[in-house]
Amino acid sequence: MTLAMTASFGVFAKSTTVSDAVISEQREELAENTEGEGFGPQSPRDIDSAGGSNAVVFSRAPSYTEMNLCNIHFHKNAEHKGGEFTTYAGNGDGEGYHTGFKYSGKLTQAELAPVKGEICPSKHGDLKPGDTIEVHYVHSTAQVEPGPTLGSCLSDANKNPQLRVETQVYVLVNDDNAYDFEELAKHKVIDGVHQAVAIPVNTGKPIQYAGSTTGPGYNEKGSPFQVTWSVRPKVAKVNIGTVGEWCEDNVFDEDHAHGVRNLVVNKDLLSEITN
Repeated sequence: MTLAMTASFGVFAKSTTVSDAVISEQREELAENTEGEGFGPQSPRDIDSAGGSNAVVFSRAPSYTEMNLCNIHFHKNAEHKGGEFTTYAGNGDGEGYHTGFKYSGKLTQAELAPVKGEICPSKHGDLKPGDTIEVHYVHSTAQVEPGPTLGSCLSDANKNPQLRVETQVYVLVNDDNAYDFEELAKHKVIDGVHQAVAIPVNTGKPIQYAGSTTGPGYNEKGSPFQVTWSVRPKVAKVNIGTVGEWCEDNVFDEDHAHGVRNLVVNKDLLSEITN
């Protein structure tokens, strides 16, 4: 185990790398805590591997254009593996930080040039050029408006809506000609439903599968939420400065990157990818 100290918000935040044994133990706990309990298929997963034997079936959510956008947030490093994001970031601290998967392609020295100031800082660090983020555009069949957390996807009239997450992995670059994240996160009402209007359409055919909500809080327990996932396999480049601007002001109250859940590898907790 290594221990590094970095300054953030005027305090010291520790970055710990746990052993493989810790991750294996977490996966064993997840298997034990879900066995025979009726949990549906879990996320995240390797989208290049179609196998899965979870027996819980639920209806695929409608197209996101027929649902309400309820939340946008992002994770530092991709939670999913596959496509152009297959480089393992390491085990991290065992709590979802400094782990996940990174863009497996090459960037230029200019794209990796440092920027002034901290981008979306938190006690776990800030964002740098070259970092990978996985953005979740969360949609709900409930009659809701965009807002903070998964709670914005539920309503008093519908506590059990269908959920869909349109997913795009981005790599952050120091390049004014790259995508503008504030544009990518724009939303408006179209035909009576709240819509994300600028999700990239040139990053490959999305891999759709049945899964769950994610986040490191589910490393050792099953998520009870049923989610239709749509994960694009190609990475898009986004101007890191625009990500920082979005973190400073957005309707979702998002100001930093979330941690990632361990990749789910237990076939009993995965659905079969059929598309």
